[in-house]
Amino acid sequence: MINRILEKKLSSKNKDNKAILLFGARQTGKTTLLKKLYEEKDNILWLSGDNNDTHTLLVDNSASRYKILFGKYNTIIIDEAQHIKDIGRIIKIFTDQLTRIKIIATGSSAFDLANKTSEPLTGRKWEYYLFPLSFAEMCEHHGFLEEYRLLEFRLLYGYYPEVVTNVGQEKEILKSITDSYLYKDLLIWSNIKHSDMLIKLLQLLALQVGSEVSYHELSKELGIDRGTVERYIDLLEKTYVIFKLISYSHNHRNELKKAKKIYFIDNGIRNALIANFSPLSLRNDTGALWENFLISERKKKLNYDNLWANTYFWRTTTQVEIDYIEEQDGKLYAYEFKWKKNKNEKQIKIPRSFAETYPKHTFQLISPNNIEEFLL
Repeated sequence: MINRILEKKLSSKNKDNKAILLFGARQTGKTTLLKKLYEEKDNILWLSGDNNDTHTLLVDNSASRYKILFGKYNTIIIDEAQHIKDIGRIIKIFTDQLTRIKIIATGSSAFDLANKTSEPLTGRKWEYYLFPLSFAEMCEHHGFLEEYRLLEFRLLYGYYPEVVTNVGQEKEILKSITDSYLYKDLLIWSNIKHSDMLIKLLQLLALQVGSEVSYHELSKELGIDRGTVERYIDLLEKTYVIFKLISYSHNHRNELKKAKKIYFIDNGIRNALIANFSPLSLRNDTGALWENFLISERKKKLNYDNLWANTYFWRTTTQVEIDYIEEQDGKLYAYEFKWKKNKNEKQIKIPRSFAETYPKHTFQLISPNNIEEFLL
C-alpha cells in the first residue's frame, strides 16, 4: 500500500461536523484511500452515486426521514456523489440538522456539474483534491534514488495508481482509463453524444503541450465553434483531466497578455491519447513531457502543502519566454525547465527584459540534477 499525503489531513478532520469533500479524477485512488482510513471502523455506511439504490434512499431531502434511515451511523461515505441530484442540499441537511453523522463525499468532477443550482456549503465543508500518485509520495514509498531511476518511465507512463502498481501492463491500463473512465462524467452532463470530438480535442491539446493554445485554431481544426471548444475545455478542467496556465503580464510592451497553455494532470494520459510511448531517445517532444511532468507535479505539491501561489508562464511577442512563474506575497519565482543534463547549467540566466521589468524575482533552472528542490 502506497501512503497518500492526504491521509493525515483527512484523519484530522473527523472530530467536527463539517463534511469532507474529496475530489479528483476517476481511478486516482479516492475509494482506496477512504477504505484504508475507515473500512474497519464501526457504524459506517458506504453508498455509491453510481447505484440506483443510493438515489432512492436520498431522493427525499427530509431531515426527519434521514434520521430514521441513517440515525444509527456515525459516518456516511458517498462515493461518486456528483451523480446524485441535489447533492449539495443533501450534504447541507446532514451538516446542519444531523450533526452527529459525519458526511464524506467523493467526486470525480465538481459537484456543481451535477446540480442545476449548486447549494452553497460555505463553512460546512473541508475540501480536498486527490491527484494521481505524486513524485513526493513515491519517494516516501521506496526512496528518492529508486524514484529518480524511474524518472524516464514516469514521463512516459505517469502516476495513475493502477499503472504504478501493475508493472508491465501500463499501456493496457492507460488505454482502459482513456476509453472507459476519462470522459464518463462529461458524456453524462453535456450534450456530447459521442466521445469522438472530445478525443480529437484532447489529442490536439496533447500535441500542443508546452505551446500556446488558440481556441480559434482548435475550432477551425475540429469544425466546431469557438464557444463549444471553450465549453469542452472548461468541462475537461472540472473533471480533472487538464489544467490551464495563463500568461503573466502587467501590460508592459511586447508581453503576451491573453495567451494560455494547457497541461495534462498526468503524463501517461497525455501519451495514451496520442498512442506514443516511445523512449525519450526516440522522441522529439521530450522537452514538452518534462515541462508537463514538472508543472503537474508542482501543482500537486502546492495543493498538498497548502502553498498559496498564482501560477503563470511568461512570453513576449519576440518569443522570449520563461517556462513557469509563481507569484507569492508580491514576489515572483521564475523557473526554466531543461531535461538534458547540462554542465553549463549555472550559465543559464533569466531573460534580461524580464529581470529589468520585474526586479523582485528569483530565478532557478530545474533539471534532473536538482528536481528534489522543486518537488520535495
